Amino acid sequence: MTSVDRGSVPALTADQMRAVDRSMIEDIHIDLVQMMENAGRNLAELALRRFKPDTVTVLAGPGGNGGGGLAAARHLANRGVEVHVTLARSGQDLAPVPAHQLDIVTRMRIPVVSEPRPADLVVDALIGYSLRGDPAGRTAELILWANDQASPTLALDTPSGLDVTTGYAANPCIKADATLTLALPKVGLLDATEVGVLFVADISVPALVYEDLQVSAPLLFRGDTIVEIQQ
Repeated sequence: MTSVDRGSVPALTADQMRAVDRSMIEDIHIDLVQMMENAGRNLAELALRRFKPDTVTVLAGPGGNGGGGLAAARHLANRGVEVHVTLARSGQDLAPVPAHQLDIVTRMRIPVVSEPRPADLVVDALIGYSLRGDPAGRTAELILWANDQASPTLALDTPSGLDVTTGYAANPCIKADATLTLALPKVGLLDATEVGVLFVADISVPALVYEDLQVSAPLLFRGDTIVEIQQ
C-alpha cells in the first residue's frame, strides 16, 4: 500500500472540507451519491486489505457518514464477507442519499439488526465531520459497544466523537485501530490517539477544486486509491 509522510500533505479543517464538498457538488456536479460510493468502496477495500475479516458489523448513522458505511457493507457482501448493519436511528430518519444506500442494502438482503453483532471487524460510520457536542442516545450506546469489543474498529472519515479540526475527543468517542479519512487528512486527526493508523481515500476531488480553494494538494492517488499517512 502506498504511504506518504504527513508533512508532505496539507491537512484541512472541517470548514475547508465543507467547502470542498460544496464545490464538488455545485461547481463540478459530482453528486453526493458518487462521493459516497467512492468512500464506501475504498472503506471496504481497506477493511479487506488490512483486517481480512470473515464477518463485519457496520454501525451507521443517519447522515453521509452512515451512507458511506452502508455502501461499504454492500461492497463487503459482494466480496463474500458476512455483514450485519446496525443503525443509530430508524431508516425513516435517514437523509435522502443514505436512505437510498439503505434501500439497496435491504434489497440485497444484508441483515439490518437492532442490536449489533460481535464480528471480526467493527466499521464505525456513525458521525462524520459534522459533530456537534457529545454523542448522545443510541449513537453513544453504539460507540460504547464498539469500544467494548475485542475485535478491531475501522472508522470512516473520523472516529465518531472526534472533532476533525481540534482533535478534541468527546465523551464517548470511538477508539479506532485505523481511520480512513476522505480526500485529504484533517488537522485534528494527525495527533489524536483515537485515530489509530491514518489512511486517506480518493473520492475523486479534481485538482481544480483545491486550486480554487487555494489549497496546495499533491497528486496523492497516482498509484493507489488508498494512501497511508505516516506519522
